Amino acid sequence: MSKPPDLVQGTLDLLILKILALEPLNGWAIGQRLTQVSGDVLQVSDGSLYPALHKLERAGWITAEWRPSENNRRAKFYSLTRPGRRHLEKESANWSRLSAAISSVVRLKEA
Repeated sequence: MSKPPDLVQGTLDLLILKILALEPLNGWAIGQRLTQVSGDVLQVSDGSLYPALHKLERAGWITAEWRPSENNRRAKFYSLTRPGRRHLEKESANWSRLSAAISSVVRLKEA
């Protein structure tokens, strides 16, 4: 199965926020959850994931705290903030509108 080389601009932020809306996770677990839930279609590199996490943290949409991971190593766990939840709702609505519009165009019958 082919993998999309790039996510639509801003989509990674939306996906991270949605994953963190379910529970606090560390960066590695976020990447794993994204791959798992997408059926191995979406995979994000550390070079994309961690800058996105830092950007979301600077924006105040997520917070981070150091604590032990499942294998007892120190890891940074990220959690969604109240402003992050509001931003997620707004971006989810925007994504629904955009994806519906794209689907309408893609489903056009050819002559």
